Amino acid sequence: MIFPKIKVLKSHGWQYIPDLNDVTLTEEFRGRPVLSLTNDMSDVEAAAKMCPTGAISTAPFALDMGRCMFCGECALRAPKNIQFTNDYKIGSTSREALIIKPGDESVNFHPENIRTEIPKLFGRALKLRQVSAGGDASVEMELNATGNVNFDFCRYGVEFVASPRHADGVVITGPISTNMAEALDICYNSIPDPKVVIVCGSEACSGGLHAASRAIDRRFFERYNVDLWLPGAPTHPMTFIDGVMNMLNLKKR
Repeated sequence: MIFPKIKVLKSHGWQYIPDLNDVTLTEEFRGRPVLSLTNDMSDVEAAAKMCPTGAISTAPFALDMGRCMFCGECALRAPKNIQFTNDYKIGSTSREALIIKPGDESVNFHPENIRTEIPKLFGRALKLRQVSAGGDASVEMELNATGNVNFDFCRYGVEFVASPRHADGVVITGPISTNMAEALDICYNSIPDPKVVIVCGSEACSGGLHAASRAIDRRFFERYNVDLWLPGAPTHPMTFIDGVMNMLNLKKR
């Protein structure tokens, strides 16, 4: 019985990541987009019309990763103007920083927005309560992966807990449905101050495909401050790890 398992382990090879500061994802990964201006922008206009979330604007030319579903269809429609790189460092403390413009070579993390008490109190241990506010479980599965044997984010003291009363902050996934809005408020108010708010996934950042739905209630963001915005559909574990480590001053992008 043990020999098939040994065979599987051997085929997978060494998966543990020794240094989370030194990770390069496969070229096939669809991360930070790069935008280029050309004399003929008709392909961009066509890509903007086909984008289901309105992530692409033409005047001025920009792509909002907070709305982007990272499907890659726009890059196929306008390959001279839109390309996706394998850069997973796409989180920021500023929602506006997620809007990519021509000439942008990275996403500005804006470390000046980090509250001083966050790295001071949580730099050695951060316990998070994750709330799936109408999510489809894709981002949730990626967050689970951050604690597996490959990424082992727990080595930095960052873990998910079952109760908000044991947490230092909340991670929000999903567009925030009407049925989950009150539950999210209850969770937020149950976490002791000072608390961290992390928004994870494009649907959480903007509402995504469901932004215009009557079943969505995003008034949470009118009442409370967000410390970290992490786009992605779903958000890659390394995007989450990079963003949190920067927020805790455990690394500098």
